[in-house]
Amino acid sequence: MEANLIMLQLSLFPSAVDMRKVDPDQNMHRFYRMIIIPDLFGGTSLCQQWGRIGSPGRLTYKFYECEGQAVTALAEMAQRKVQRGYTIRDQA
Repeated sequence: MEANLIMLQLSLFPSAVDMRKVDPDQNMHRFYRMIIIPDLFGGTSLCQQWGRIGSPGRLTYKFYECEGQAVTALAEMAQRKVQRGYTIRDQA
């Protein structure tokens, strides 16, 4: 049931998601961003950036053959992050 609610929060084909997890009692101020971008070879990349709010954080890219695979990966990762306490702040 929770997975359906998360999918409703995301647009039909999200290309970017910005998430936050803040808990002052635990001194936790984290961000997690995901952006889908086309690559130069006809595929699509899922760019993931995470870290402490105010820092540049870490950055990784995962490559997919088509945009549909990247969108599915983005939605699945967003679902896992929400289950871990992140909230969706922004979407495109």
